Amino acid sequence: LLAFPPVSRFCEVSGNRTGFLCDDSVTCVPASQVCDKVSNCRNGEDEQEELCGDLPHSLPGHLVFHCSTSMLWVYADQKCNGRNDCGDCSDETGSVAACPLCGPEWWSCSSVFYQYCFCVPRRFCRDGVQHCHSWSDEYVC
Repeated sequence: LLAFPPVSRFCEVSGNRTGFLCDDSVTCVPASQVCDKVSNCRNGEDEQEELCGDLPHSLPGHLVFHCSTSMLWVYADQKCNGRNDCGDCSDETGSVAACPLCGPEWWSCSSVFYQYCFCVPRRFCRDGVQHCHSWSDEYVC
């Protein structure tokens, strides 16, 4: 008997975000939509017990990002998305996350809100609400 290695389930969705490849080898489900109780693959393989039974341990490593504090984790496509998904900004900053600097739709500053880390959406610029400790989103941005 020949033993074949497991099929690689890695794929990329829009914006170079990590995904899960369905059995059809075409459909790429964003990592954060795997094990969300909604079947995105034709045969439901993104919701199967062997994949979702012991989160995050049962997931392929490419779908998981481990936060720097405690046992918290987020889906890999939540890393570098501008939002503080880990609660300590480790998914947005530091060498492990390896995120690029704020993109063109973001303003670089220290956020006053828990939701963001060091970039806030440019749509917040000059909206009359302080989003940056320095107020730069209201006076410079």
